[in-house]
Amino acid sequence: MCVERETKDDLGLMDDFERELRAAMSRQAAPPGLKQAVMARRRQARAEQHRRMVWFERLAASLVLAGVVGGAVFWRNAEEKRKGEEAKRQVFSALRITNRALQEMKVQLQEHDSR
Repeated sequence: MCVERETKDDLGLMDDFERELRAAMSRQAAPPGLKQAVMARRRQARAEQHRRMVWFERLAASLVLAGVVGGAVFWRNAEEKRKGEEAKRQVFSALRITNRALQEMKVQLQEHDSR
């Protein structure tokens, strides 16, 4: 069994390492103004998030408005088309009635002329 003996230099290095570790891990006071800097950064981040949210809300409202306007235009065009087709149907119906009346008048005139 081979056991290495720690030398005096190894112990000195370990003590130096421990001292450095303790110094690095020791509690230190926060730099002056750190709280204000952190709070300012937080306010700035919240303001940026608010701007992004407002932009998103405006975009959503614009899309909804565009959809409503588009739907209204589509509905108006469909309504105009329906009214146009109804007017066309009425014109053709009036023409059929007029044609029938003219045919009857023609028959009556032919009967009158043949007498």
